[in-house]
This record gives sequence, structure tokens and C-alpha cells, in this order.
Amino acid sequence: MATLGEIAAVASARLQGCDAATVITGVAPLHRAQLGQLSFLTHPRYRPFLTSTQASAVILSAEDALDCPTPAVVAANPQVAYARVAALFESAGSVTPGSHPTACIDPSAQIAPDAWIGPYCVVEAEAIIGAGAYLGPHCIIGERAEIGAHSRLVARVTICHGVKLGRCVLAHPGAVIGSDGFGLALDAGGRWLKIPQLGSVWVGDDVEIGANTTIDRGALEDTVIEEGVKLDNQIQVAHNVRIGAHSALAGCVGIAGSARIGRHCMLGGGVGVAGHLEIADGVQVTGMSLVTQSITESGAYSSGLAVEPNRLWNKISARLRRLDELFRRLAILEKKINQNGSI
Repeated sequence: MATLGEIAAVASARLQGCDAATVITGVAPLHRAQLGQLSFLTHPRYRPFLTSTQASAVILSAEDALDCPTPAVVAANPQVAYARVAALFESAGSVTPGSHPTACIDPSAQIAPDAWIGPYCVVEAEAIIGAGAYLGPHCIIGERAEIGAHSRLVARVTICHGVKLGRCVLAHPGAVIGSDGFGLALDAGGRWLKIPQLGSVWVGDDVEIGANTTIDRGALEDTVIEEGVKLDNQIQVAHNVRIGAHSALAGCVGIAGSARIGRHCMLGGGVGVAGHLEIADGVQVTGMSLVTQSITESGAYSSGLAVEPNRLWNKISARLRRLDELFRRLAILEKKINQNGSI
């Protein structure tokens, strides 16, 4: 619970038509909110619900507040304000110091007194678990790995040997950090030889890693995820990749080996990045795009075609297949014009 006064302070917002002492017990969408709950308006699509909401107050912009019939929490950026306020009502659970009886902890591991090691966790030799860290059920921490203070591994997270996580890292179920990169060499006999992956993974502070996301260790140097990076579910980060601070990558992004992603970048769902490329700071790549060359300037980039009705797509596809033939015919016509002055 929190009062509207406390909420306004957290959100760096002002109250309009509100009693600062009003107690809020939770948050809900505009069309479902009840008395005692806080709602929010961050997209014009939901504006029609504003007149009928039962919420005790609504987080919104100064523009939307002009004709808001309900008490309002007016913020410069309603989405950011909501993110900060919703954290007041999040029930992640407190860390209980100690370890579950089923946990397997090597005697040489260093465990902070106020950390929690959950059921069936494995903590291998010389691993370090920082202050206030939380290891949920079935997590595996490899030899010499380090888990920073107040980091939270929700469940079934695998941290391979030598990996280092910073402070306040959040890793969701099934994440694997430090698995071998896909390094292979083809010998004269046509057989693949595995190239030892001798580097590790370094993860900065305040990084979030989604469910079933994999981050491969470097072949020689470390794979690096800088501070504040947010990775969605089912992302593949290959060996020796570097992702710059405060970048955000949506689900199913795939980044090939040794690519460099700049700071404050955003990659939409399903984006593919080829190996050894560099993407500048402040780049946005829209969903399902394929990056096959380096991007040297900030801005928004796209590739591919958006969905169309099937009959129209069949026509487009047929015409695309004829592009090469049409190009050759056009080149011949241009040549004739240049030579004769007419077709």
C-alpha cells in the first residue's frame, strides 16, 4: 500500500484533484480498476476508458489531464512514472538468509551471510555469492563464478564456470550464461573440430536476462553485457559479442559472434545481426530485420516486407522474381537510347 502523496513523490509527478492521504492498494487497467486502485493512461487507444474508470486516480500526461474527470497523477512521462510506481506493489519476496537443506554447496565457495541458496541449487568450488543475492530452485553456479550483491536468479538459471555477474542482475528461469560459443574449424578430412572457448562472460550491474536466453562465453576475450542492458526471452548472444549500456533487445533476437551493439540501442523482436558487425550508439532496428552490414549512424533501420493479404503478397512475390529479368531489359533499352537517341 502507498498514499497518493508517496506515489507522486516516487513518480516525480504532481497531484490534480487528489487527496494526498488517499491510500492505494494496487494498480489495474483503466477499464478494470476499482476504488482504491491506481490506473494509468500511456496510449491514446485507451483514452475512451478514462471517462468511465472507477480508479481512485490515474497516471497520465499534462495534456490528457486537461479534461480528466477523475483525480490524476500528472507526469512528464506517464510510462516511466507507472514503472516506478508499480514497483511499490511488486511482491518479489524478501531474501531469507541461509540455504535450503537440499542445496549442494562446495566448502570452498564464499557465500554472503545474508544470501539465500534455494532448493536443489548447486554452488561449485570457489564460487562467490554476494550480499543479499537470491538463488531460486535448481540454479547452478559453476566454479569460480561470481554473483553480485542483490542479484536474483529466479529458477533453473545456469551460470557456467568463471562467469561474473554484477550487482542487482535479474535472470529469469532457464537462462544460461557462459555456455560454449559455436566455435568450429573444418579440417582437411571434412570433420569439424571444436575450438576451445577460453574466455568467459562479464555482466554489468542492473542487467535483466529473460527466460531461456543464452549468452555464450568468449573464445579468447569475454562476452560483455554492459550495465543496464535489458534482454527479453529466448535471445541468443554468441561468443565475444559486446552489448552497450542501457540497450534493450526484444524476444528472439539473434546476435552472431563478435558483433558490437552500441549504447542505448533497441532491437525489435526477431532481429538478426550478422557476425563481426558494429552498430553505433542510439540505433533502433525494427522487428524481424536482418542486419548484414555495420550501422555507423544513430537512427531507425528496417528491412523486410510487412504482412499483406495473401492474394496481394502472391502478386508481389511473382513480381519480385522477375526483377532481375526486368533490370536486364531496362539496361538494354538504356543502352539503345544512349547509342541512337531513341528506342
